[in-house]
Amino acid sequence: MNIALLSNDGKKELMVQFCIAYCGILAGHELCATKTTGKLISDATGLPITLCLPANQGGSQQIGARIAYNEIDLVLYFCDPDDEDGQKRVNEIARLCDRHTIAFASNAASAEVLIQGLRRGDLDWRNIVNPRNKKA
Repeated sequence: MNIALLSNDGKKELMVQFCIAYCGILAGHELCATKTTGKLISDATGLPITLCLPANQGGSQQIGARIAYNEIDLVLYFCDPDDEDGQKRVNEIARLCDRHTIAFASNAASAEVLIQGLRRGDLDWRNIVNPRNKKA
């Protein structure tokens, strides 16, 4: 699965801690992230992450384009409800995920449910929708 990781400034540490906790599950998947979030996660976990631009410089749009082209299967976007600019970006990504039937979590509680579902195989239906995910 291709997983996108994003977080507003006030939630970056929570995203890092989440990725440390679920490093074993995330390691089996392709990860991409906005630059600052991705670098923090990679430094803390050692996970290989494809870095996009910073969120406020077009990174959210890069991930949005990948969603629109069916290149992303799961989005974890930890949003800070007090960050007005970040809230606009998360709403754009959430709308794209809804439009393209992509699993989306905006906080640690919903992300944990999706990660556990990913571990169990509950998201394997994405391999039908996005056959590029199938491993040989």
